[in-house]
Amino acid sequence: MTTPAAPSPSSPPASGQLIPELQSFGIRLADPRAGAPSRRGGAGPSDHKAVIIDGRAVMVPVHTAGAFRSPFLAEAPDADGTALVRRDGAPVGRIRFPGQPRFYALQTMDGIPYSKIAVLHGADVLATTVLQTCIRYQSRTRTCRFCAIGQSLAAGRTIARKTPEQLAEVARAAVLLDGVRHMVMTTGTPATSDRGAAILCDSAAAVKAAVDLPIQGQCEPPDDDAWFTRMRDAGIDALGMHLEAVTPEVRARIMPGKAGVPLERYYAAFRAAVPVFGRGQVSTYILAGLGDSRAAILDMAERLIAMGVYPFVVPFVPVTGTPLEDHPPPDATFMRDLLAPIGAMLKAAGMRSSDSKAGCGKCGACSSLASFEA
Repeated sequence: MTTPAAPSPSSPPASGQLIPELQSFGIRLADPRAGAPSRRGGAGPSDHKAVIIDGRAVMVPVHTAGAFRSPFLAEAPDADGTALVRRDGAPVGRIRFPGQPRFYALQTMDGIPYSKIAVLHGADVLATTVLQTCIRYQSRTRTCRFCAIGQSLAAGRTIARKTPEQLAEVARAAVLLDGVRHMVMTTGTPATSDRGAAILCDSAAAVKAAVDLPIQGQCEPPDDDAWFTRMRDAGIDALGMHLEAVTPEVRARIMPGKAGVPLERYYAAFRAAVPVFGRGQVSTYILAGLGDSRAAILDMAERLIAMGVYPFVVPFVPVTGTPLEDHPPPDATFMRDLLAPIGAMLKAAGMRSSDSKAGCGKCGACSSLASFEA
């Protein structure tokens, strides 16, 4: 099946539709300086800005080509950070821009800004890419076509390797100064059979020694399932192993290098990891709009939920400078028709994002899936 068509403006959305509409179209900003700094490039979510809608943190595209053409415009915020949103000139709602985190003003003893070590995602999540390089990124024939992990490094907005000591220092400050409630540690894939699990273990152990902060680790399935116990014992509370695409054809086309780790290995890794971390504490990221059909994603979600794995399905957002920068995102109708049945599956299985100890599913800012679990 072909990728769902790019959204086209029509009538203004009802208030309950504003989140998926904004995530599909993106939003233009009357004041690009509003709120906390947005992110360009990096290991995702990229080219977004965090906003608060009805008390919920949402990541909305602001730097994509689609956002520049969006029918939605956020006016300059008032002193409280609240802004009126208009669609084609008509008011449709209000959003609030979170302020810049206080820990961003600090730097390490050797002069590295804390924001180059870890950043705030959503409203209360600290996120870091421990290793900002990947064995596949420099190869046009192997790189994931949506990936921008090297962009922020090339622009000097981050450093290639965050040490455990740096991560512990920044995590403690983020908790004390900004009330961060959980942390996401992801990594580019190194040329080792553990696929980044060892780096995550060292990093998590250091953070947990400094501050009591739930951590999700994210990496590709390691070759040895013993790493799951090692990661848990090091202080990782939840695990993400991300499929991104769910059918062999789309995986081979969109991420030719990563597709070398077959779906069967992911299934085996999920089955091994769930007993270690617990049901609902293992998750996977699925990008809707890369070419997988609605039926294929629903079938995969059903399979994952039966294994105790949380399928975090998010709309694909093209990132400038990647091979897919002009690839259309899925429209809001496609996402609602996809997320509603997945939410019903999760409810029937007794799995909720709010029960996750840490990570993308618990944050939920990149998808409206949690709203369909009720």
